Amino acid sequence: MSLPHIAIIDWRTAPQGDADSAIEKSVIGGAARLTRHLCDTDADLDDEAAAAQAIIIWHNMPLTAAGIARLKNCRAIIRNGVGFDSVDIAAARERGIAVCNVPDYGTEEVADHAIALAMALCRQILPLDAEAKTLGWNIRVTPKLRRLSTLTFGIIGLGRIGTATALRAKALGFRVVFHDPYLPNGADKAVGISRVRTLEELLAQTDVLSVHCPLNAETRHLIGSRELSLLKPGAFVVNTARGAIIEKTAILAALREGRLAGAGLDVIEDEPLRSLEEAATPNLIATCHAAFCSVESKIEMRGTSARIALAAVTGQKLENVVNGIA
Repeated sequence: MSLPHIAIIDWRTAPQGDADSAIEKSVIGGAARLTRHLCDTDADLDDEAAAAQAIIIWHNMPLTAAGIARLKNCRAIIRNGVGFDSVDIAAARERGIAVCNVPDYGTEEVADHAIALAMALCRQILPLDAEAKTLGWNIRVTPKLRRLSTLTFGIIGLGRIGTATALRAKALGFRVVFHDPYLPNGADKAVGISRVRTLEELLAQTDVLSVHCPLNAETRHLIGSRELSLLKPGAFVVNTARGAIIEKTAILAALREGRLAGAGLDVIEDEPLRSLEEAATPNLIATCHAAFCSVESKIEMRGTSARIALAAVTGQKLENVVNGIA
């Protein structure tokens, strides 16, 4: 009897895995045949990948309904990461294919990154660095330097990463407030922070806004021009979740017009930045969708994905299913 087949689909433009798939092989061993395929889109899927019993797919490789229709034997699609908006989960559900993610692997890293961006903004680290390197000491950004204990840190989405960020912000002395309509009563008491029931109420009292919700039909452009105008004067915005939660044209305009004091964006709509004009937006810190990334987190993520894929091809119970297929 031939071994079951697991295919890893990586992004040809900037592969995230290694040619040997060493971490995945250390988990799967000889229990399944493992292949690696480089694609730009799912139109590039070859027949071998399309015939696999399980697929592990990296975040920059979209898997649309058309691509899913080509999967002949697939029991599970495992998204290597937290977000799964790059996979058409409804199309997978229609074909009886489970879609799984890895929701916990980068919790510490993303929370740390969000706090790092917030601290860089509140303490104006990059402008001060640039000024010091011109051999000047005028501290031109003094009006933007803030005492953390006087600021309200507003969080959208109190899941794993939102909670980890809240605890870090609380430890630094921020007053922490969150909005998450899907959490049961008492979630605020469990972590000792304040809860508000509407997004508008959150924005009105926020000095540092940090986004930690998933991207879906409800949250796409959740933050646009209107919402940014509700923030306190001189507010900062941090996004380590998904770019399209914040409307790109709105936040870049708010920065150019001085309605925001600054923004730290690890993710941005239609990423990466598309022009020198966008890159030159004042008071913008941009990082490379890298908040999740560390040596340790990538090992954990890939190991978990491999474990789920192995369960899929050996008929075991699946972890982290996001589209309701058992």
